[in-house]
Formats: sequence, C-alpha cells, structure tokens
Amino acid sequence: MFKYIKNDLPASIVVFFVALPLCLGIALASGAPLFSGLIAGIVGGIVVGSLSGSQIGVSGPAAGLAAIVLTAIGALGGYENFLVAVVLGGIIQVVFGILKAGIIGYYFPSSVIKGMLTGIGIIIILKQIPHFFGYDPDPEGDFAFFQVDGKNTFSEIFETINNISPGATLVALIGLTILLLWDRVLSKKGKIFQLIQGPLVAVVVGIIFFILTKNSDTFSISANHLVSVPIPEDAESFIAQFSFPNFSVIGNPEIWITAFTIALVASLETLLCVEATDKLDPDKRVTPTNRELLAQGTGNVISGMIGGLPITQVIVRSSANIQSGGKSKASAIIHGFFLLISVILIPRLLNMIPLSVLAAILFIVGYKLAKPALFKKMYAMGWKQFIPFTVTVVGIVFTDLLIGIGLGLAVGIVVILIKSYQNSHFLHIEDRSNGKHKIKMTLAEEVTFFNKGAILKELDSLPEDSYLELDVRKTRYLDNDIIEILEDFSEKAKNRNIDIKLISERGEVENPESYIQFFKLRRKTT
Repeated sequence: MFKYIKNDLPASIVVFFVALPLCLGIALASGAPLFSGLIAGIVGGIVVGSLSGSQIGVSGPAAGLAAIVLTAIGALGGYENFLVAVVLGGIIQVVFGILKAGIIGYYFPSSVIKGMLTGIGIIIILKQIPHFFGYDPDPEGDFAFFQVDGKNTFSEIFETINNISPGATLVALIGLTILLLWDRVLSKKGKIFQLIQGPLVAVVVGIIFFILTKNSDTFSISANHLVSVPIPEDAESFIAQFSFPNFSVIGNPEIWITAFTIALVASLETLLCVEATDKLDPDKRVTPTNRELLAQGTGNVISGMIGGLPITQVIVRSSANIQSGGKSKASAIIHGFFLLISVILIPRLLNMIPLSVLAAILFIVGYKLAKPALFKKMYAMGWKQFIPFTVTVVGIVFTDLLIGIGLGLAVGIVVILIKSYQNSHFLHIEDRSNGKHKIKMTLAEEVTFFNKGAILKELDSLPEDSYLELDVRKTRYLDNDIIEILEDFSEKAKNRNIDIKLISERGEVENPESYIQFFKLRRKTT
C-alpha cells in the first residue's frame, strides 16, 4: 500500500484541503452538528479507505444525502434517533454486499457516467463562485440547484455581484495564480515542486494573508468566510462533541424506512462514483463493487455509532485525489488521519484558512472534470452518446445528482429501444422475377420483446404473393414474444399467399405448422 507514498502523500494533502470545508458544509446543510461531518470524513478515510478495494476512491459525508438527513432529523425527533437509522442503513449495505448487489453499478451507460462527471464539474465551479468572491450564505457541499438558504445556484451567483469581499477575492486570485503556475510550469521544473503541492502553498499563503490583513478596513477577511472547525476547550469537551445513537427507538417503523432510504441512496451514489472513478483512473483498475458495499456499510455502522453522518464514496474528493497523482488507497487513509490529527491539534490554525482559497482549489478540480473538449468529443461520437450525456449534465446542474442521473438513464434506455428497433433484423429483397417477391429476413443474435415493433412492422408490410426466407441461424436468443408474433403471422401469410421458409441450425422448414412447436415453447395464456 505504501509503495507509491511519494505520490500518495502529496495527493492526500490536496484531498484533505478539499474534504475539510465539504465535511463542515455538508453537516451544516444537513442540519447536523458540525463535528458530525468531520467524523464521517475521518471514518470514510481511515476505515472505508482501509476496507475498500478501490485504490483511488475517497469516501466521506455525501452532499446527495444532505436533504434526506435534514428531513429525517426533524421527523425522527432528534439527531441521536437519526443515528440509529445510520447504523441500520450500514448493516443493510453490508447485506447488499453479501447478496452481491454491487453488479447494479455496471448497468449505467458510459455516456451517463461521463455526463455525471461533467455535471459535477460544472456544479463545483458554479457553487464555488460565491465562495471565491467572499459571499457565503449557502454552506459548502450544498450541490442541489434549490439551496438550503432558499436561493438557487444562479440567483446566488447574481447576488454575489453586490456582495464582493475585496480581501477574500484578492487572496482567491493569488491562490488561483499559484495553483495554475504550479500545475503548468513549476511541477515540470523539479521534484520539490511535485512533492510540495500547489494547494498546500496556496493555503499557507491564504493563512499568512489573513494574519497580515486582520486589522485592515479593506482587505480583512470576516470570520464567516473562514473555515469553522469546532474548538474544544479540553479533552472532556472534545469527547462531548461525539453523539451516540438512541437505540430505544429501534422499533419505530420510520427509523427503518429512513435506514432503507439511506442504504439505497448511499449504495447507488457509491456505485456510480466507483464506476466514474474507475473511468478516471489512469491505470484503469477495476474496483470490486460488492467489497465496496461491504466497506461502505461497515463505515456507516461505525460513523453512526460515534455520531457521524452517512458516508458514500465521493467523486469530488476522488477526482481531486486522481488529479493530484494519488496511486493507492494510502492517499485516502492518510487524508483521514490528517483530518483526525488536525481537528485535535490545530483547529485554531485551520480556522484561519479563507474559504475563497479552498474555492480556488475546487475551481481547478471542477474544470478538469468538465473540460470543454469533452463536449466536442461526445458530440463527435453521435447523437446516441451525446443526448444521454447532455441530459445528464443539464439534469445534474438544474436538479441534483440522482435526479440528473435518472434522467440521463431514462434517455439512455430510450436510445437502446431505438437501437433495438433498428437492429433487430436485416432485410434483403433478392428476386422480383416470376411475379413473386423473394425476401430474406435475417434475425439478429439476440431478439427480445424490444424488437417486437420493428419485426411486426416488416411482416405486416410484406406484399401479397411473397416468398419469405426467415433465417435464424445466427440467433442465440429468441424471445417468446417474437415467436408468438411469427405464430400469429402464419395465419395472415396464408390469407395473403405468402410462403415462408424457416432456416435454422436444425434445418429448413417450408411453411411450418407451428412456430411455437418448432421452438418448443408454450404459448402465453390470457
């Protein structure tokens, strides 16, 4: 695991700086204690990172669950009651892993997964614009279009124009310049610039800027635009930040409904993220999805037991890890330890980090996920790839992650139906002599009920006095629905003087009496 420590250590620092505000922001957006987000980040890094089979995926509190958590805390009568649902949700995820439900992740089209990555990249950029300019009424990690502060993504940006903070904006521009200089120039100049990452330098410069401008009327940065880690007075107050589940409510049906909701949504988000992360992985490694569900379930049980939010694998942190050169799971685990050590030893120093500098870091992450060249590439691949991709991107930007993916998947299914309609068979008119149309229809390798419409249309359009050769030699799967269409058509064929030769691997049959009998299938009863 520590074979690539020279790559993983610098990457873990970047992931730490990306994860820190998101852990706190998601907790705030969820209506949960701020420390609960940090607990989820720590458990996601150390526990899930250790158990997961993913080499570059990073787990933590999920933005996609924030609305569910916010509603559930109120409905279940308090945070301690909600934690019971988190623990039960983790157990259900473990059961999913044992039942090998991880295979679900493989059924999402590539165009939808690419659309998911691009949509998240655009969302990151749009959501960070207010933070970049020092206007922060909406918490970090609120990635839904309709925000918890009552505004939406675009109205927040327009409102930022009248609320720009000079100090926050200046240090964000300095940080962005450092990041671009490091990425484009300095990282190619020597190993020291590869070991010390640009985001670390940008954050250090941000802290120095905050200290130097503390008393400035123009460039000072207000407290609400800084990282806000809870600061315990002593060991006892630190331990008091942990919450524990109230298992006396385990018999409440609403607890179980919430648990199943958390398990389903968290598992789906994780599987989608795994699929996306594997596509981003330069080494093209494949994550074992069932093991991932076991790891996530275990992480959620532990997180819930000590007061943490629900956990999923998260694409923002995972992509930051990949972009920063992370090679193995050591990066995710080390970032978890950084979170743990820093909130214990240096919370006051963390609280000097301007959020605008962290927004600059996330700008780079977002841009690399949503490069304009990708739109051109997807367009060049044709409408069957471009439309599901575009719908997914637009859906994520204007709704949220799961709805956007659901819309993209729905369009992807429609595309599959259209393709099935077009590719169910091949038709050749071979001879028009002797007053008879000789037509050859060759069925595809797999013909399902999706193809009913296309085949029925072709059969019904055959002219009278035709001779049809129906070739099924290459067909490995022929749906019962298609066989019944042929059975029904045989009666029509007699009335229209259409002769049919059935060509199969078992031989050739002229005008078979029963297609159902030939293929040895039962006819459906109504």
